[in-house]
Amino acid sequence: MKTQTYQLTLFTLLFTLVFGIQSCEQKQNEETKEVEKEIVVEPEKPEYFSLRPEVEKAYGYSHAVKIGNAIKVSGAVSMDNEGNPTAIGDLGQQMKNCYADLEKILKHYGCTFDDVVVENIFTTNMPLFLENAAYRSEIYKNHFPTGSWLGVKELAIPEFMIEIELEVHKSE
Repeated sequence: MKTQTYQLTLFTLLFTLVFGIQSCEQKQNEETKEVEKEIVVEPEKPEYFSLRPEVEKAYGYSHAVKIGNAIKVSGAVSMDNEGNPTAIGDLGQQMKNCYADLEKILKHYGCTFDDVVVENIFTTNMPLFLENAAYRSEIYKNHFPTGSWLGVKELAIPEFMIEIELEVHKSE
């Protein structure tokens, strides 16, 4: 009788163990399938923005493109709505005009300069830019973005002395 009880107990223990392992494996497979479903991401459609549509069309670019939380902003230069250079010969004023246009683009997307993560500045006169660079402290009040300052031989139109491009991360 002891042997039968021992065998029955052993059989019950093995049955419970096998059933438990199968149950765990099944549950793990279901969790894996559930996780796989969460990984599927729909592609984001780009959203284009033109600050000066006719000028941008003539030169063949969009001033900004937003994909997901990322916004790429083309270089802003000092120009009027017809594409004519403004503040000719005055790099400091050209810089202010660039930031004024960039602010309009940021506002369109519900952003501020606090959302800028990269700022690249191209200038035809680096020493003069360095004399005016402190103005950026009025733009970036909380922190400065990453970026580069590049001295270049020329920009698209000879009167342009500075061009500023941005990359923005829009927090949700």
